[in-house]
Amino acid sequence: MNSSKSPGLAGFEILKNTTCHTEKKISVFFSIIFMTVGILSNSLAIVILLKAYQRFRQKSKASFLLLASGLVVTDLFGHLINGAIAVFVYASDKDWIRFNQSNILCSVFGICMVFFGLCPLFLGSVMAVERCIGVTKPIFHSTKMTSKHVKMMLTMVCLFAVLIALLPVLRFRAYQIQASRTWCFYKTEHVEDWEDRFYLLLFSCLGLLALAISFLCNAVTGITLLRVKFKSQQRQGRSHHFEMIIQLLAIMCVSCICWSPFLLTMARIGINESRSKETCETILFALRMATWNQILDPWVYILLRKAVLKNLYKITRGCCGMHIVNLHMWELSSIKNSLKVAAISESPVSSKQINLQPLSSTGQ
Repeated sequence: MNSSKSPGLAGFEILKNTTCHTEKKISVFFSIIFMTVGILSNSLAIVILLKAYQRFRQKSKASFLLLASGLVVTDLFGHLINGAIAVFVYASDKDWIRFNQSNILCSVFGICMVFFGLCPLFLGSVMAVERCIGVTKPIFHSTKMTSKHVKMMLTMVCLFAVLIALLPVLRFRAYQIQASRTWCFYKTEHVEDWEDRFYLLLFSCLGLLALAISFLCNAVTGITLLRVKFKSQQRQGRSHHFEMIIQLLAIMCVSCICWSPFLLTMARIGINESRSKETCETILFALRMATWNQILDPWVYILLRKAVLKNLYKITRGCCGMHIVNLHMWELSSIKNSLKVAAISESPVSSKQINLQPLSSTGQ
């Protein structure tokens, strides 16, 4: 009789004696607020993306729009599915024995938590790589980075995230109800088996690697844009890249601040099996911070546009009374001007013209 107990119920029996509890009203309030704000933000971002895709159909922007659409749609479904399950768990008074007899809901919840956690991080790193290639190698980007290739990358990223999420199920390792009895994830209580440690370390290492790639590529892109800015001042007048640089800084700060606590906590649990009450509370706090990343993603990638920056500039100039930058110097797109200058600098024709200028001067 005892050996036939399902893994989910067995895990619940262990968690019954835990001292990690959450206030029902506060937890339900947080879940509903996170779910509502996330759905509204990502829905608004999707509308803006559709309008932008109808206005701009150039190759240089098609790849970014496709990747951004994949990121926003992933965040939207993550809030819909995970948020709905979380609200259902709170509404059922976290009585897993009543609605999780076969451990199906916990497995689905755990798979969704892993997939919708890793997939946005992977897509963010792919977008950073795409932007880095587009700014540093615009000719290669315009000829090789087609919409077909971007769709293939999106499919591969999603399949890889699905594979990571299904690994425990394929290995007949059930997802566990966590100490707060509000969500399911890899086993984080009394981790002794090497395979349980492997899943935690795999999740945290892949997430930290995605953040590191995003940080590196965004840093290279920002440095390149600053260099192009000085070149454009000499060749084509002033070109201010406030839009791109602010987006890069916001992307790095939001992703690192929101995801680092949760990823580092999972890595620490995978390395050290000891658990405490503070660790459980830390996990809940880190999980909510990671949820905020999916809420802020559409605002960072999509809504922080040049039009918003112009309005902020007007308000700042009105309050400070200082003339910092002339608005008429903004071109139709600072990114487009950056790519144009970079392409000119890489073009062999321009280098020939530069080499011919001293010859013509000496001939005169």
